Amino acid sequence: MAAITANTLTELTRLKVFYVLLLFALVLIGSSIFMARLTFQQEFQVLKDISLGAMSIFTSLLAIVATARMLPQDIEDRTVYTILAKPVPRFEYLVGKLGGVLLLLTITTLIMTALFLAVLSFREQAALAETTRQMAGLPQEQLTEALRAVRAATFNADLIPGISVLFLKACLLASLTLFISTFATTNIFTVVVTVFIYFIGHLQGTAREFWLQEHGGSWISRTFLAVVALLFPDLQLFNLADEVVTGAAIPLEIFLKTAALGCFYTLIYLLLATAVFNAREL
Repeated sequence: MAAITANTLTELTRLKVFYVLLLFALVLIGSSIFMARLTFQQEFQVLKDISLGAMSIFTSLLAIVATARMLPQDIEDRTVYTILAKPVPRFEYLVGKLGGVLLLLTITTLIMTALFLAVLSFREQAALAETTRQMAGLPQEQLTEALRAVRAATFNADLIPGISVLFLKACLLASLTLFISTFATTNIFTVVVTVFIYFIGHLQGTAREFWLQEHGGSWISRTFLAVVALLFPDLQLFNLADEVVTGAAIPLEIFLKTAALGCFYTLIYLLLATAVFNAREL
């Protein structure tokens, strides 16, 4: 599995789409500093909102695009026949493939996080210098309080948990895409179906509330909604950016539940992919 994971990561890093997506995400996060010429507190909120939004979109898109091509490409190149002809179970083959994508997502997320924090730190230093200049003649207590407010608006302890949840959503999408690719015939079909499920996942919460208001809370409606929720994960649960942007604390219970949900669906889709792939004739 380690050998397959390393080889998959090497193949993915050679894809032009990886560099295009990563470059676009980095440019968007870096340029967000020029989109937020407001007060310092508003600027930090806009900067966080744009940066976290870019990280969410591009990690999700990278997870889908990178995973969709792996299995069909191996079948087309007949690489899969060479690997499975050796004593390599199909489960280990899929785990290795998924592991390569998750490593790619980890590297991408770390790079974008590093740039995001660097931009935040740069803007914090500028805000601290400007605040010190404007309040030079005021008492030291007021200056200290103002500087503390600037630091509180810049960094908060929930930045890392918020980014971690975005990473887990990308892992879920990678596992889902791998499952779809085990029975799909083309890369385009896999990408289209996964993107369709992606939008369903984000709209599911709103649709569920509307359905309950229109059809009531009968056991038939609740059973139907439970089945839909089981097949299509509610991706809106992974959107904790609003709390991070406003500086509100993310409760530990919510973070743990969200992380557990992401790990659960990642594992479930991997097991489903294994079941379908084992039944497939190669």
